[in-house]
Order: sequence, then C-alpha cells, then structure tokens
Amino acid sequence: MNLRNPVLCLALLLGAAAAQAQMLKTPQWAAWVEAGKSEELERAAEARLRGQPDDAEALVARALAAIADGDVERVQAAGRGVQRCIDQQPKQAICYAAMATVQGVEIVTGGTMKAITLARPIRGNLQRALELDPLLFEPRQALLELYLKLPSFAGGGADKAQDLVQQARARQPEHAKLLAALLAHHDKQYAEMERGLQGVKPGNDPTLHMALREAWYELGMQYVFDGDFAHAKAIFENLERAYPRHATAAFGLARLAAAQQQYEESARQFERARGLIGAPRLPLDYRLGLMLIDKGDREQARVTLERFVARKRGAPKYLDDARKRLAELG
Repeated sequence: MNLRNPVLCLALLLGAAAAQAQMLKTPQWAAWVEAGKSEELERAAEARLRGQPDDAEALVARALAAIADGDVERVQAAGRGVQRCIDQQPKQAICYAAMATVQGVEIVTGGTMKAITLARPIRGNLQRALELDPLLFEPRQALLELYLKLPSFAGGGADKAQDLVQQARARQPEHAKLLAALLAHHDKQYAEMERGLQGVKPGNDPTLHMALREAWYELGMQYVFDGDFAHAKAIFENLERAYPRHATAAFGLARLAAAQQQYEESARQFERARGLIGAPRLPLDYRLGLMLIDKGDREQARVTLERFVARKRGAPKYLDDARKRLAELG
C-alpha cells in the first residue's frame, strides 16, 4: 500500500486558504491568509507575541506564515511554538488544527516513511480539534478527505466520511452540502458534485466562500483533464462572475487555454490573475513556465521558471520540477 499519495493529498488540503484562514479569528489576519500576504501576517503575529508570548492565535499565525513561504526550517521552528500551544492550552482547537497543517508540510518534504509515520498523528490532531470545536470546518473537511483516501484497516473508510457529513447537517447545513459535493467528487460523480456546489449558499461565511471557490476550481480542472473544455470554461467563467476580484478563475482559464494550446490567451489570463486577490498563493510562474515550454519559447520559459525558483515560495514538488526543467533548458 502506498500511503504517501493519500496523505499528500491531505497535506495539500491543509495548505488551502480556506483551511488556514478559519484558524484565525482576527479578520485582518484571515484576510492576509486569503490574499497570500504572509509577510504582513508574520509581522503582526511576531508583534503580538512580543507582548503575549503564549497567544494561541499568534503562534498559529506564525506557523501559517512560515508554511506559506515554504521555508522548512521556519516551519519546524513555528511547529515547536504550536506544540507549546498544545501543551499550555490543551483546550484550544486551533492549536491541534495548526499542528496537523505543520505535519502536512513534513509529509510533503519527507518520504514515504514520513507519511506513514505521520498519518495517525495527523488524524488524531484533526479529530481532537473537531472534538474541541465541532463548528471548525477545516478539520472536518480534512478528515473527510483522509477517510476517503485511506483504507479501512488504516483508519479510513467511506462510512466514516459520510458520518462527518451527517454530523454537520444539523448545525452547519451549507457546510454539509459542500462536504457532500466533495464526496461526489471522490466517487467521480462530477455532475452530482456540480449540482451540490450550485446548492451551497455561503452567505457571509468567508471560510465557506473560500472553500467553495476552491471546490469549483477543482471541478473545472477535472473537466480540463477529461478534455471537456467547454464545460470547464463555463465553470471558470461562472466562478469569475461570482468572485471577480479573486485570482482563482483567471488561473483556471489560463490553464484551460494552455491545455488547448491557446498560448496567447493563456499568457493573458496568467498575467490578469497576477493582479487579483490570492495570486501570491498560486504557482503562477511555474504554470506559465510550463505553458511557455509547450509553446516552444525556451528563453521566456527559462526566465519565468528562474523567477519562480528564486522566489522560493511554492509546493516542494513544483520547485523540484522547475529546477529539473531549468536543467533541461540549459
């Protein structure tokens, strides 16, 4: 059994904006997470910690800023602060959720044995966070993904995932609808997922809005991978109408155009995405570089990928692949 891929999927989920922003109750801090402004978040967290060294939210915020920047050493140091948060404030749900996120980074940067070793602690931290605060959406969504991707003998199972959906229906019906749509995605019932997402009414819940955007993006990309370009375009255009100030839809349209070898349109959409909310969280230069390679523009591809690598911010697999492609470009 290969546990690395399932738990890696969980690690990527824990890095999503919706997952991280919900851990922060200070509105400006959550907004910085959504926008990808990790430097501002870290400065604010450090300022609070100087006066309140055991502040749970600040310890979590510092860890999230380090994770966003992809600095493994800083993540490890911040993780020690999160562990202190757990030790000193064992009733703080966000400390356990943040620890699961830190452990997710360790999985991404580690090997198969690291994933196997951390699968159980991650599950335990997510379960504990949910026990302490049943209204936290992030650990519930992460647990659902984990249950779906692990076999029953390893602690997973579709029945457990379905139980999480049912538990959310009474107090968080809109969250439950989104979780049910994610279940449909797992079962490759994409039409059902689309109907489910259409039925979600996020209201004034910023976390649900972020999770909904990310779910629509994933569905759109699924149609890109399946070659159903017209359907993917309709989803991304609808997403753009719903969230015109956010980069997610433009990024999806850029990848869609690249898949269709519409290179000029792809470049235009990538650049448009760059000026929208959440752009720093997206691997824009990495994906733009791949498009330029496909186009045959080796020089611009080299410049773009060098910029991506020099920034030192992004998923390790993207950074490693960018370095490999730069070596091939010469």
